[in-house]
Amino acid sequence: MILFQAMERDDYEELLFCQDKQSGLKAIIAIHDTSLGPALGGTRMWNYGSEEAAIEDVLRLAKGMTYKNAVSGLNLGGGKTVIIGDPKKDKNEEMFRAFGRFIQGLNGRYITAEDVGTTVQDMDIVYQETDFVAGISPTYGSSGNPSPATAYGVYQGMKAAAKEAFGSDSLEGKVVAVQGAGNVATHLYSHLHTEGAKLIVTDIQQEAVRRAIEQFDAIAVDPDDIYDVNCDIYAPCALGATINDETIPRLKAKVIAGSANNQLKEARHGDLIHELGLVYAPDYVINAGGVINIADELYGYNRERAYNKIAEIHLTIERIFEISKRDGIPTYVAADRLAEERIMKLKQSRSAFLQNSHHTLSRRPVRV
Repeated sequence: MILFQAMERDDYEELLFCQDKQSGLKAIIAIHDTSLGPALGGTRMWNYGSEEAAIEDVLRLAKGMTYKNAVSGLNLGGGKTVIIGDPKKDKNEEMFRAFGRFIQGLNGRYITAEDVGTTVQDMDIVYQETDFVAGISPTYGSSGNPSPATAYGVYQGMKAAAKEAFGSDSLEGKVVAVQGAGNVATHLYSHLHTEGAKLIVTDIQQEAVRRAIEQFDAIAVDPDDIYDVNCDIYAPCALGATINDETIPRLKAKVIAGSANNQLKEARHGDLIHELGLVYAPDYVINAGGVINIADELYGYNRERAYNKIAEIHLTIERIFEISKRDGIPTYVAADRLAEERIMKLKQSRSAFLQNSHHTLSRRPVRV
């Protein structure tokens, strides 16, 4: 990989390599774009097969955060961190303290939070060294677990998608097939059950499925059978890439709306479901409730304000459907277009984000 060519391809601003031999920290921070404000994106810890794989992942994830933050109406840019290591074996306090000092050194250009392989407790340690971290424990005035916020956003986006497909955003009586029974999916079950939707669920964790049956009158099916059930809405809330050549012909749903990341295995699958007339709520838009909730911490967390903002996912999804119909493009392309338009408008009037602007006249002479 030729680094500057890789960065130029999607116009990344910064790629920072952070190393601390004592703790074993090997972290890579990517800042994609700060046109809208400081870059916000979580820290992922993963046992990558190579340094190049880690670089490719952090670049991809940082760009994704730029689009997610922009389309969600946040005044934040996109960034991400990956830490190379096994999150089950390689973590220690010194590692996250050292990482926090690197974050502090960026002076607010990048704000981190938890992600795959890291926890709220890890972010609490980072917080000992920097102010530029969100998603910490509620005892510090944080919003806590982001899963309920993510689920609420998915619920709002699903209602918007139902309105597009069925003429009403009511989910009462609708059959929703939810793939997954993790934290986000379980909170989503509650919203759907309360509104009167009928749930079909699946997960490899049988205990979680059993709870869904008991608490929400759900019907359970085997994991591979979820694509074949008769339903109105398919909600992928577990693995990515479940919209693919094998599953698309099996789907009976008119709507695809769920919390999973990277739901389309390839871009062409987004084209295919568009041609088939399926209503697709783009994943990084509908699952943005968690990051919207975390972003509210930057102003002193207020749950009512945060959830009012998350509810706007309904309006954003509607806007994406409008662009899709107006321009004759799939909704995943329309979502990108909406994000890019917002970024470009601000780019014309703002430069890269700086926590403290540079004032030439106030500089003190340097003694040599």
